[in-house]
Amino acid sequence: MIKRLISVLFLIWVLGFAWFALLPPMPAPPQKTDAIVVLTGGPGRIDRALELLETGQAKRLLISGVAREVKPRELAAEYKRPQSLFDCCIALGFEAEDTRSNATEVASWVARRNYKTVRLVTTDWHMRRAEYEIGRAVGGKVTIIPDAVRSRPSFSTLFREYHKYLAGLAGGLLGL
Repeated sequence: MIKRLISVLFLIWVLGFAWFALLPPMPAPPQKTDAIVVLTGGPGRIDRALELLETGQAKRLLISGVAREVKPRELAAEYKRPQSLFDCCIALGFEAEDTRSNATEVASWVARRNYKTVRLVTTDWHMRRAEYEIGRAVGGKVTIIPDAVRSRPSFSTLFREYHKYLAGLAGGLLGL
């Protein structure tokens, strides 16, 4: 009986990992939202978010997880965008240090502005956990449109992220 249970749980784990690794989230098609949120930490994320903002997919952008010493003018120069774009339309979030604190930062920013739809930009391998954590933080009143930045993650990145995702799901089920 216990061997069978362990075998079934192992099969579920293997199939879950195969789903996670082989079918990553994809970039979203054009769709206007109230705002765009991008989580720092991976190549192409901020570039994607800036492109979406500039093409009118939303009027505001939050870059969550920015190091405290970074200034808007430095980001404008690094990403070769006009300072006026940062002045009018981009907020920098300095509170987040990990995905859970990204979720708290995003939820607070979204609630203060009463946004109902948010496009979430992060790397494909990170999207499921980020969407889950932010979804928990904002509750059912905000629609999240996942917009994944394609990448080529290593096996170890996928393995580690899959287990972080499972831990987040378990924490959610336990109310943590």
